[in-house]
Parts: sequence; C-alpha cells; structure tokens
Amino acid sequence: MTQTRRETWLFWLFALLILATGLGLRDPWPADEPRFALVARQMVESGDWLFPHRGSELYSDKPPLFMWMQAALLWLTGNLRIAFLLPSLLAALGTLWCVTDLGARLWTRRIGLYAGWITLLTIQFTWQAKKAQIDPVVVFWITLSCYALLRHVLQGPSFRLWMLGWAAAGLGTITKGVGVIALLLLLPAAVASLRGWAGVRIHARDPRFWLGPLAFVAACGVWLVPMLVAALGHGGGDYRAYVDDILLRQTVTRYANSWHHGQPWWYFIEVLLTAWLPTALALPWAIPAWRRRLRRRDARFLIPLGWVLLVFVFFSIPSGKRDMYILPALPVLALALAPLLPGILRRPNAQRLLLGFVLAFSLAALGAGLAMLLGEPGFERKFMEGRDAHVADGLAWMFAAIGGFGLGSALWFGRRRAHAALVAMLTALWLLYSLVGAPLLNDGSSSRGLMRNVGAAIGPAAELGLVGWREQQLLMADRPAADFGFKRDVALQFADGVRWQRARPHARWLLVEEGQGLPACIDSARARDMDVANGRRWWLLDAEATRGCR
Repeated sequence: MTQTRRETWLFWLFALLILATGLGLRDPWPADEPRFALVARQMVESGDWLFPHRGSELYSDKPPLFMWMQAALLWLTGNLRIAFLLPSLLAALGTLWCVTDLGARLWTRRIGLYAGWITLLTIQFTWQAKKAQIDPVVVFWITLSCYALLRHVLQGPSFRLWMLGWAAAGLGTITKGVGVIALLLLLPAAVASLRGWAGVRIHARDPRFWLGPLAFVAACGVWLVPMLVAALGHGGGDYRAYVDDILLRQTVTRYANSWHHGQPWWYFIEVLLTAWLPTALALPWAIPAWRRRLRRRDARFLIPLGWVLLVFVFFSIPSGKRDMYILPALPVLALALAPLLPGILRRPNAQRLLLGFVLAFSLAALGAGLAMLLGEPGFERKFMEGRDAHVADGLAWMFAAIGGFGLGSALWFGRRRAHAALVAMLTALWLLYSLVGAPLLNDGSSSRGLMRNVGAAIGPAAELGLVGWREQQLLMADRPAADFGFKRDVALQFADGVRWQRARPHARWLLVEEGQGLPACIDSARARDMDVANGRRWWLLDAEATRGCR
C-alpha cells in the first residue's frame, strides 16, 4: 500500500507539473482560442450569457457551455490569461481521474495509474490540454459518461451512475454536439449482454432504465430550453438564424455534408499512428493480446475496444475531419491498454522501440535547434514572419535543450528502462515549451504585439475601428474597438468603416487587413504599414488616407 501511494502521488505530481506549468504566461492564440476568449469576455462585460456574441454579431458555431466556463472563471479571477486556460486544465485532470479510478475498480490501483500515464504521455492529449479549445472539455464529459456507464454495466446495477452517464453525455452535447457519441458505448455492452458474456448487464427491464434518457434530456435542456424560449421571444431574424445554424447547420448538415477540412477515410489511422505517439508504439503487442482477451469473453476489453472502434467509424464517415475529433477515444483506449502494459514493457523489443523513439525525437529537436543557431532553415523563416529576431535564438536554445536532455535521459536509463527516459524527455518538452517557447511566441501569435503597436501609433485618446479583423485583434486591443461585422464581405465592412471614420475624422482610425490588396481609393502614402501578424499584413489608416473612398 505504501508503494502504491507513492506511485499515486508521483503520477499526480507529474500530471500537475506537465499540464499546469505555463498557466498565465500567454494570451489566447488562433485559430480557436481568441474566439472563445472574446465571447467569454463579452459575456462578462454585457451580462448576456445566453446568446454568445463575437463583436457585434451573434456567434452560433458552438453551444455556449465551454464559454460559460471561461466567463465564470474570468469573473472569479479577473485575469483572462488564467481564466481562458483553466477549463482545459481542470477537464484534463478530471479525465485522468476517471481513467485512473476506473482502471483501479476494474483491475488494480496500479493498472489505473498505468491508464493515467498512457493518457498523460500521449502527445495529442497533452497538446490539447494546454490549449483553450473546446475539445479537452468534451473529452472530459465523454470520458465521465463512459466511466459511469461502464461501472453500471460491469459492476452494477447503479442507477445513480446510469443517470450520471447519460447526464454527462448531455452536457457534452451542449459543449460540442458530438458529446452524444458517449452513448455508443451501450452498443457493444448490449451485444455482450445478449451473448451472455459474464458480468455484463444493462438492466433494460428495470423501470429505472428510463431515468438515463431523462437525465440526458434534462442536461441538454439546461441550455436548449432557455435559449429557444428567448430566441422565439425576441422574434428577430438574427435570433432565428442563430437557432437554425446552431441546431441544424453546425450539427446535422456539418456531419452529412462537411464544407471544410476534407480528408480521406483513412485519415484517423494516420492520426493514431502520429499524434497518439508514443502510445501507438504498443499496438504491435497490444492487438494480439486484445484478441486473446476477447476469445476469453472478457467484457472489460470488449466494451471499451468496441466503443473506440465505433468512434473511429463515426468520425471517418463524413468528408470533414480534424485530428482532435477522435481524441475522446484515447482515454478509453488507454483503459484497455493499461492491463497489458507491464507485460509489454518487459519485452526487450518493446524497450528497444521505445528507446528508438526517444532517440529519434531528441535528435530531431537537437538538429532543429542547431540548424536555427548555425543557419537559417526554411521552417525558421516561415514562423518568424512578424516576430522579433530574438525569438528565433530563444526557440533554438529551447529545441537544443529538449534534444540534449532527451539524449542524456536515454544514456542514463538505457535500453532496459526506456519508459523512464520517455517520461523524462516528454516532461522536459512540455516544461520548456510552457516556460520558454510559449512566452517567446506570444506577441506574434496572439496579436498582442500588433495591437500594442497600433495603440502607440494612434495615441490614447483616439478611437479604433477594425476591418477584415480576426478575433485576436479585437481581444488584444487596448481600448474598446468598433467592428462592422465579422462574416460580412470585407468591402462592405470597409465602406461602413469609412462612414464611421468620417463622423469624427480627427479622432478615428481604421486597422485594415491587406487581404488581396488595399482598396484602390486609399492614399498609400498616408497608410501606415503595421507589419505582419498571424500570417496577414495590417495597415493603419487615418481619415486622410481614406479621403478618396466612397
């Protein structure tokens, strides 16, 4: 028991160290972080939490639960840099608790810790957990739902857990529509139950079975009911368009007829073999072992693996795919892999493969750092656009340090303890990224540097209008800024911006994205080039520069 407690404390220490380091050291970065943070800040400032706004427009791409969490934490802390990342951190820790606790209940406490380590050390999980996107929170709700449903099905009956599983799926659905996929877990559970696999019961004949669907509806209703009542009560076209977009176009239409992120059907196999490293390295030994467990009719493997397969199939059907779509399957896959891990790690070939991964990763990082220090490789020129020169040197030393530490860890632990070298290398990676890389990249990635320069150029008393803007410009502006729509055609935004500027020509400025080129009516001699930010060039225009525009 003492050894297990030490291992438990060690795991949670590493989890906090890896996931929480860097909190408060950077601002939101595109593509998604500034959008959600802007919506959350506007909720706090306006008091309108039911209908999210992006600038002056309603924002209907995603349900508001994630933004409610950010807004509540912003209201509590008063610090956007902390509040916008806290939901992801708390969700990641919650996900790790679910897998460690369920692993302990289905097998042993040590197996639960293995499941936690597998999840934590998978690159995609930690990368997403350190970002302020919706996906880590969706992963938590789906994992919590699977946790509760598996306990009910394999260790029940427990209708409190049954209701929790359905309610968590409902909360996942109003976080991001795909939260409902947690309920697909009941399909392999039903198959196992019908075929008489030992210990599997859904208890569908019990009248309390229907408490689950009711809990799902109630959880969804937390947002859906007041939103629909308010939208229909407003009666305006904008609110009806909001309802149609968020309930139909962004869910059913997006799944059945995706309009972006087109990928082939095998795309998620590529994601598994790359973004799910180093976990994917265990598959050559895990797949035969899973086959043997299934032949023994062990439902602890059938139900999680069946659900993971269903998740891959579900997201492979539409043409639109993004790498993080399958992330909810990772914690449950880790749960099925954890009992096999001690045996896999005892195999010399598995240790050699793991050591090879550590060496390859470390050499790549070291090589990138040295190339940046000694030359000017193409990848450096690409991401240095719009950033100060000192950033490159700092990043180069960071890459070199990661690579050097990884090589040192490989030499220290050797081929018999390659898993310890892996933990050391990945811990160094995330700590150095959080403490060095992210702060260095922040000004250019967040548009803080651009908007600081804009504020200095126009002076503290001037007013600012944004044309062709992105969320990070409005979020990082040092004063309230006028916008002329977000989804509107840029030419219409510019025309409205010029009219707005003429109302107070000596005090109002326009920040305009260059796009395909500035309008021909602009006096280029008066336009101020504000350099490149987020891959776009920005121009600052006073009333004299737009005098010839109509």
